[in-house]
Amino acid sequence: MGGLSAALCLLLMFMTGLVPFSSYVFPACAGIVLIGVSAENGYKTAILVYVAVSLLSIFVVPDIEAKLLFIMLLGYYPMLKPILERLPRLFCWLVKLGLLNLVVVVFYYFTLYVLGIPDLLADWGNLGQYTAYVALGMANFTFVMYDYLLSQALAIYWQWFRPKVLRKIS
Repeated sequence: MGGLSAALCLLLMFMTGLVPFSSYVFPACAGIVLIGVSAENGYKTAILVYVAVSLLSIFVVPDIEAKLLFIMLLGYYPMLKPILERLPRLFCWLVKLGLLNLVVVVFYYFTLYVLGIPDLLADWGNLGQYTAYVALGMANFTFVMYDYLLSQALAIYWQWFRPKVLRKIS
């Protein structure tokens, strides 16, 4: 299951660049694939698949932004989410949003100074001095929506897919 999941994740990662916003959508979908791996084979196998997909995507995936997003957040977050949700609700959201904001800032500085990609926020035009705050706010809003949809995907997996589909296979 790990090898097939890694292949599916890599296929999803390779498809970035085909559709607008696919640099964000396909890495998020690739991370969702790891839900089944962690549920059926445990976290160690899921982490191994995540590491394998991350390493292979560095060499195979042409979209730099997509592979960085997968490696820095979207690949491991679906596995981390059930663990974080054992915490008290307010503390859980503080940790989730803190993680996201840390990843966004590290991502920005990594692409700017390590990869030498020109300033990503310069293309935003006349938003002025608040461009970074607007971008961070949009990232937080998108992350909250992603977290909600990920909760729905987890519920579908546990309540429908696992009992109806996997029960018939095994």
